[in-house]
Amino acid sequence: MRLLETLLPSRLGTQFRWLLGSSWASNLGDGIVLAAGPLLIASQTTDPRLVALAALLQRLPWLLFGLYAGVLADRLDRIRLSVAVDLLRILVLVGLLGCIATDRIGIGLILAVVFLLGVAEVFADTTAGTLLPMLVEKRDLGVANARLTAGFLTVNQLIGPPIGAGLFALGLLWPFVAQAVVLGCAVLMLSRIRVRRSTPAAVGRSTWTEMVSGLVWTWRSPAVRTLTLTIVTFNVTYGAAWSVLVLYATEVLDMGEVGFGLLTSAGAVGGMIGVAGYDWLERRFRLGDIMRVGLILETLTHLALALTRSGGVALVVMVVFGAHAFVWGVTSRTVRMRAVPEELQGRVGSVYLVGVFGSIVVGNALGGVLASAWGLLAPFWFAFVGSAVLVVLVWGQMPHIAHTDDPDGDADDETVGAAT
Repeated sequence: MRLLETLLPSRLGTQFRWLLGSSWASNLGDGIVLAAGPLLIASQTTDPRLVALAALLQRLPWLLFGLYAGVLADRLDRIRLSVAVDLLRILVLVGLLGCIATDRIGIGLILAVVFLLGVAEVFADTTAGTLLPMLVEKRDLGVANARLTAGFLTVNQLIGPPIGAGLFALGLLWPFVAQAVVLGCAVLMLSRIRVRRSTPAAVGRSTWTEMVSGLVWTWRSPAVRTLTLTIVTFNVTYGAAWSVLVLYATEVLDMGEVGFGLLTSAGAVGGMIGVAGYDWLERRFRLGDIMRVGLILETLTHLALALTRSGGVALVVMVVFGAHAFVWGVTSRTVRMRAVPEELQGRVGSVYLVGVFGSIVVGNALGGVLASAWGLLAPFWFAFVGSAVLVVLVWGQMPHIAHTDDPDGDADDETVGAAT
């Protein structure tokens, strides 16, 4: 019982535990398909253009529907919307299973399924991001976010992919059957959650007006604006470097395909270290200081990877980076959730997420160009220089970004004004 209290403090409440269980179940399904999806595509085509198209179709819905998903999350009952989206995902999977069972599968159908599931993911993730502030107190958002992210690291990144690959080896059907089953469990747990009714968007306002209102609020909030611009810029540099990580591992470090897998796993291991230490960090340090250290660690990560030719050194660097990425992710979400009014959580959250995914896509494209022109290390040097410049520009803003260190009160006018 003491271990359970440590992992799931009773002060977070029963409703949070239902949300956590639903999140972990959904992440397990996504982790299973993280491995099984590419394997299914590879079973139908070896054309690299089609493989790349599948990756694009998975991210494209964020740019097409991200802001609209935020509007719906603020207009509608958030629990019902989450349940409806997951049921639609199950329906798409059932259709895919029917086609596989009747041997009517083809690359065109798979690409369509990837796009539809990507659309559903946009609405599911945007809405899920609005639920936590409705369930726990502001002072507990950091701990609660850490528990949710821990589920992503364990079941999505570490447990789900091996299960997905193993089930795929048994037959094309099984990983997608498993995803449908765990999504069904997630729906059942979501339906048990009871939250206070959120403030609806203004009646009679157009969808476009409401989308713009999310952009305007983000821009007018010094803390959230700077946080959003920071993550967008850092994700361009991150996306550039990580776009060639597999080639970096195999050709620069000479670690082979297994070595590439070890690099990605090292990041997840680092994330688990971040899980174990987050509560301690939050109790002892201000969020602004934690974010400053994170900026330095990410910048030094790119420099270390650009300089080293040792696989062992690269693994250590990736462990440290993984811990930073977890801590930064939890901290940034906590800051945003504390700062944004409940009735705007969907719209402002969608602005942030569109920026996150859009900047990664830009970074990926830029990394390919840099590597083609100047070699595989060029994206890492670009990432280091770009990150270093950004650290200098936003260093003084970090304490103001995290002005919601005081979880029981709103930011005072003097603090907010200082971040302008």
